[in-house]
Amino acid sequence: MASEKKRWLPLEANPDVMNQFIWGLGVPEGEVEFNDVYGLEEELLEMVPKPVLAVLFLFPYSSDSDSEAEAERVADPKLIPVDENKAQINKVYFLKQTVGNACGTIGVLHALGNATSQIKLVEESFLDRFFKTTANLNPFERASVLEKDKEMEDAHSIAATAGDTEAASEVDEHYICFTCIDGELYELDGVKSKPVSHGPSSPDNLLQDAAKVIKAMINMTPDSLNFNVMALSKKT
Repeated sequence: MASEKKRWLPLEANPDVMNQFIWGLGVPEGEVEFNDVYGLEEELLEMVPKPVLAVLFLFPYSSDSDSEAEAERVADPKLIPVDENKAQINKVYFLKQTVGNACGTIGVLHALGNATSQIKLVEESFLDRFFKTTANLNPFERASVLEKDKEMEDAHSIAATAGDTEAASEVDEHYICFTCIDGELYELDGVKSKPVSHGPSSPDNLLQDAAKVIKAMINMTPDSLNFNVMALSKKT
């Protein structure tokens, strides 16, 4: 979510929609796919196809979400915002969200952008060109490239109208991404100033470690049912 003038329609939390979206932009169908995570209990996590490259989490969003989350992170020394220049550009692929309702696409780009070494994108496809073009840019420069890109805007619009529910122009939910980079679990949220480290993790434990953070976030708004979790899994 963002308050800027430019707004897209929101993406439905639907693996079929997300898969058609990424396959149309340059991810081969045989490489990776999004799958539903039906619950955060261990036995349900075990049902998710492995290996998991990233986790997308959709949750209720309000104007107080940022300040509440920042307060939690300040209170917990394990949750350390990483150095912007070093991590965002050299280690963690991160971009800011400057388009309203684009959080689904931002989450997808965070998921794929930090797994390019494990995904063989179609050469000269949109995603191949986008990640190569923005590799050495800062998060705001990457956001500017995305905001001006008509091809991505059109692809997002098609995906936003492909779901089972009618796309609304205003929503109260927000997507973020979790991924493991160099032995750390990172939360990537385009409305934040930078990635947030949630401590040690590994590719094998990414889903379980992300589930722990997600559970804590859900507990902050226990009366809401508007949550969804999807995993980006590599097809073997």
